[in-house]
Amino acid sequence: MKEKPSREEFERLVDEALSGLPEELRRLVFDNLAVVVEDVASPGEARRAGVSDPMTLLGLYTGVPFTQWGRSRYMGPPDVIRIFRLPILAEARDEGEVREKVRRVVLHELGHRAGLDEERLRDLGVY
Repeated sequence: MKEKPSREEFERLVDEALSGLPEELRRLVFDNLAVVVEDVASPGEARRAGVSDPMTLLGLYTGVPFTQWGRSRYMGPPDVIRIFRLPILAEARDEGEVREKVRRVVLHELGHRAGLDEERLRDLGVY
């Protein structure tokens, strides 16, 4: 890759992936949700996600999936989707691949928010 995107450019790619969702889905998805870009997961976050090397974790959803909300969902602190910039940049060969990886990671983590497990996300091609 000629030059890695800056943090601001990377955040724009995340925003682009999110804005590509249909309006009805965006209204549901963004209800009490924060989407943040971080450089890399902490070792503890990586372990809790089942990986030993934080540089292999591209994204992480923390919260209560839609499938567990129930009628009296408490609107406490927001659920969080973290997109890890440095591992994505390390895997990407060019700008187009960075854009595509960001899109896929965003969709993958939104899938977890919808209650989908890794196997189902693989079946859907969002991995």
